[in-house]
Parts: sequence; structure tokens; C-alpha cells
Amino acid sequence: MQTQFKNSFYEVQKFRQAWIWILMISLGLMTIGLFGYGCYKQIILGEKFGNHPMTDTGLMIAFALVVVVISFLFFLLVFAKLTTQIDNRGINYKFYPFHHRFHSIGWDVVDHCNVVAYQPVKEFGGWGFRYFKNKRAYNVAGDKGLQLILKNGKKLLIGTQKGSELSSFLNQIRK
Repeated sequence: MQTQFKNSFYEVQKFRQAWIWILMISLGLMTIGLFGYGCYKQIILGEKFGNHPMTDTGLMIAFALVVVVISFLFFLLVFAKLTTQIDNRGINYKFYPFHHRFHSIGWDVVDHCNVVAYQPVKEFGGWGFRYFKNKRAYNVAGDKGLQLILKNGKKLLIGTQKGSELSSFLNQIRK
């Protein structure tokens, strides 16, 4: 009986954690509601809003900016995704909308790689795209990732929700 091996690893991850959505929607609605109430009170009712009120124009501009920023952040969460493709040539990753094409790392520049458990908040300050001097991380959720140490000394961590599958795949292509 012949054993059939997979010749590539593929994963797409999105921000789907309930706590992120609850936090985003709650803060967004509270902020928009507060500025909306301020506009209503000051512009419609003619009562000053706050101890040091803005001008009506300033309040409308602030309200519009709040709506634009919160809409942008919501859009970012909806459409952001981390795509990872690994094969015998190397690692390809794309963190849309920050990357519009894949970034490739050939195996010839990788000194060491391993699937690791890590602490996203403690080690990287959270999830998303994180960049430090010689250390980068792309992670969307969880606490598992592909840790790459490149021959130039730089480190890259690419998060994964398929740690066991990725580890098995790496063992398979190293043979």
C-alpha cells in the first residue's frame, strides 16, 4: 500500500472571536451615540453640550470623523484575513488588507522553523500585525504559530489555528 502525502499546507484565518465583535460594536455604538446625542442636544435643542462645548461646526465634524473611523475599523475587522501557503519551495503569507500579494520566504533563507505556543498579549501586545526591531508577528487568534528564525537573525511568527496539521506537514516535508 502506498502512502499519499499532502504536498502543501493552506490556511485562511479571520477575526471571528465573539469578544472582539462585542467590544467593537459596544464601543462603536457608545461613541457614536454619545456624539450623536451631543449633536442633537446642541444643534437641535440649542443647549450647550459639556462644560467646554465645541462650536456646532466642530461638533458635527467630530461626529463625522467618529463615524468614519469606527466604520473603517469595522470594515477592517470584517475583511481582514491571514492566508498562509506552505510547500516544498517555502512559506507564502498575506495579511489582507495590509498585503495585496503574497510575501514569500524560501526555505534557503530559513535557519529554523517550528510550530510553537506563545502568549500573544505578553509577547506581541495582542493580535494583528506586530512589528518590533528584528521580530514580526502576523496573528489573528489563538496562541499557536509557525515561528521562523531566518539566517539573517530576523524572527517571524505566523499564527495558525491548525497547529497539529502544520506540525505534521513540516515533519513530512523535512524527510
